[in-house]
Amino acid sequence: MVARFVGVGGLGLLAGAVAFPCAAGAQEGDWKDPKGMVQEEVWRRFSVPPAPVLSPEEALESFTVPPGFRVELVASEPLVGDPVEIEFDPDGRLWVVEMRGYMPNPDGTNETDPVGRIVVLEDDDGDGRMDRNTVFLDQLVMPRALAVLKDGVLVAEPPNLWFCKDFDGDLRCDERVPMDDAYASQNDPKLGQKSNPEHASNGLLWGMDNWIYSANHTMRFRFLNGEFIREPTIFRGQWGISQDNYGRLFYNSNSDHFRGDLLPHHYLARNKHLVGLAGANVRVNPDQTVWPGRITLGVNRGYRPNVLREDGMLTRYTGACGTLIYRGSNFPAEFLGDGFVAEPTGNFIRRNKVREHDGIVEASNAYDQKEFMTSTDERFRPVNLINGPDGCLYVVDLYRGLIQHRLYLTTFLRKQVEERGLAEPIGLGRIYRVVHESKKPGRAPKMSRMTSADLVKELAAPDAWRRDTAQRLLVERQDTSVIDSLRQLSGCSQKPLAQIHALWTLHGLGSLNMETVRLAIKSPDPKVRLTAIQVSEAFVGKMGEQQLLSIWRTALNDVPEVQQQLALSLGELESEEVLDHLKTIWERNLHHAYIPSAVLSSLYQRELEFLELILDDSGAWGSGLPEVAMMLEKLAGAIYREGDVVRIKGLLQLANGEPGTEWRGEALLGGMNRVAFKKVQGKMRLDGNPIAVGAKPAPLVALASSKTGSLAALSNLLLEAFQWPGKSTVAADDVAELTPQQQARFDLGKDLYLISCGACHQPHGRGQDGLAPSLLNSDWVLGSAERMARIVLHGLQGPIVIEGKTWDIAMPGLAVFDDEQLASIMTYVRREWGHTASPVEPELVATVRAKYADRIDMWTVAELGE
Repeated sequence: MVARFVGVGGLGLLAGAVAFPCAAGAQEGDWKDPKGMVQEEVWRRFSVPPAPVLSPEEALESFTVPPGFRVELVASEPLVGDPVEIEFDPDGRLWVVEMRGYMPNPDGTNETDPVGRIVVLEDDDGDGRMDRNTVFLDQLVMPRALAVLKDGVLVAEPPNLWFCKDFDGDLRCDERVPMDDAYASQNDPKLGQKSNPEHASNGLLWGMDNWIYSANHTMRFRFLNGEFIREPTIFRGQWGISQDNYGRLFYNSNSDHFRGDLLPHHYLARNKHLVGLAGANVRVNPDQTVWPGRITLGVNRGYRPNVLREDGMLTRYTGACGTLIYRGSNFPAEFLGDGFVAEPTGNFIRRNKVREHDGIVEASNAYDQKEFMTSTDERFRPVNLINGPDGCLYVVDLYRGLIQHRLYLTTFLRKQVEERGLAEPIGLGRIYRVVHESKKPGRAPKMSRMTSADLVKELAAPDAWRRDTAQRLLVERQDTSVIDSLRQLSGCSQKPLAQIHALWTLHGLGSLNMETVRLAIKSPDPKVRLTAIQVSEAFVGKMGEQQLLSIWRTALNDVPEVQQQLALSLGELESEEVLDHLKTIWERNLHHAYIPSAVLSSLYQRELEFLELILDDSGAWGSGLPEVAMMLEKLAGAIYREGDVVRIKGLLQLANGEPGTEWRGEALLGGMNRVAFKKVQGKMRLDGNPIAVGAKPAPLVALASSKTGSLAALSNLLLEAFQWPGKSTVAADDVAELTPQQQARFDLGKDLYLISCGACHQPHGRGQDGLAPSLLNSDWVLGSAERMARIVLHGLQGPIVIEGKTWDIAMPGLAVFDDEQLASIMTYVRREWGHTASPVEPELVATVRAKYADRIDMWTVAELGE
């Protein structure tokens, strides 16, 4: 959840027969260290300040915030204990998820006891401090998320997502209905010692588009016509999720603190022939350097090089969580839209200054070698942040000394915890709000009691919490009496944020009309214009496409971010005119970071036609531009992946161009080769069966004799991807079936992979941008088994280039596993996901282990090359 995360992989203990060969007194987290690494007790070099339990009032004195700000206490023990998530309901009551079972002691025993709760806090006198609590639901095992809705509350208790109802209004659950049985399943108590709360689903954010999104989960949810709808989406971050004023989602992982979706992912996923499109899971701030306000020796791997500075302070993010885009009215205007991130291991909160130009969002630390909010109290553990109804920023503090989960706890930290008395007490917790002194926070409105007409007015409120809540309530009520008011508001150009909310509310009510869209697309605000295009996709299939295009065409001459949305939306239409418009948008934005991906996403099964179109008019953009070559490569790869022989022949014809166009032939052939072949043991091998054609592909044969050496080489390689009558064939390597013993290793390896590698490389093996590279068709996986054994035993230190991208990773070894277990993991990844590499025997692992028995350091790419 909020623990330190170094390098690639995450490991829990296997239940049953599988055990870890640890030294006496060793901790489960020690497995991540290279064999022989000494966990030096570096804290003994320093005069470590004490970490006594501070009263809430004393804790307030420990904070440092910028001038003009102050921190106020909202709630503390005994009203709350072990809070991990909060949410205000429409009437300003504060709902709290209490994960009281989390790490009750350094061994994590009794973590599955049903002691978790959902409590509701109320402020009776309006002073901003909660006065009483009501237990809505108790006897929960490790609850981790909630979402307050009109008719009930979604509560995540792994692996269940419950819809909890209160029939009599006493703020106590009277009925809970299961909505999903695979939510946060990584933390399912049935997994026993493998149950992992650090890498499990959370969030339940109602998005601008009326879908409910989660971090660390690959489904989004929606209530529609009385049904609970599930739809696949991408994996997003680790703990915490937020949105900006335009519905873009932001999140993080423990070691990569600020990422976001600058393009809605559902567009990027629709073209099945393309992978790696840009715009989702973007690293918004690549700088992971941190500046705590106190010495931070109590981090899990403080003994490792470069984890701590010479002064004993943390150097980089290790527990980033709780991402929040500030959208309130209490802070000065320059704070609006900035990204705040909690770092509990460093006892601080970061403010990222967010900048945007043409739809490209970037961020950096708002302060020079400082953080927005720091504490000298080691027990201050901010784990979540939210916008409040009063425009202030609220902080959830899981107030305790030890937050590292047992699955990752090292001997280094365990010894500190015991010597310094950090394990107890537990069951505490605080909630704060950060207030700017220039404006007095107001009281939360009673929005559940408002008429629908009043809720429409709230869509123009200065605070996002009020706008978001009003939109949600209107969509949930499905009250059609306010449609005219919403349509009027959507055309009010003096209030662009209200326009955006009105459009999405109409969309959620199924009550958009073309006149509303026509007016909104003329708004002076580009975000309103692009929203009008996006929501009007609801008319696709319900009216003639020309009628829709007559409105959308105006965006062809708009600013880049509006053209970008037009490129995405055009993919929903079938008109031949679409390709011309996509070509125009692409040519005008060749150098844009995301518009080429938006165009490609809209070309499913139309890639060849688009390629022909742009090559017929190549004078518009010249020749040899890297951005153009990249587009040609992507298009060619998609056409090849489609597998249609006629279309592939057409592609080959385009590759065989006139003299002077060799560069484009190289791009097209290179794109096909990247899809057709994989590199194994330094050699290019066909990935799958050759494509059967009726005769030798003449254009490719001609290119194979080209005087341009690179073009000839690409063509000769690609010829191996085709089969025609009379062609001599080289027998493909036989893929021997696994023996029963090897199959048993494969099955065991799958379980071991999921808990030791899957958290980062993911169950599908495609990895996570910014955290772990893909394993699919990787020569590091399918190549030398001896080299792979060296990596899994001792780890790998970056940088390493995979698929053209440089990864600066520190992947720890798995030497804690025995030879049979490592052989099982290796066999699994070499034979899963369509891989056909040879299985690995334990004897090979044993040989490599003995050969490098004295090695301590991780391997580098250069060393492995030798």
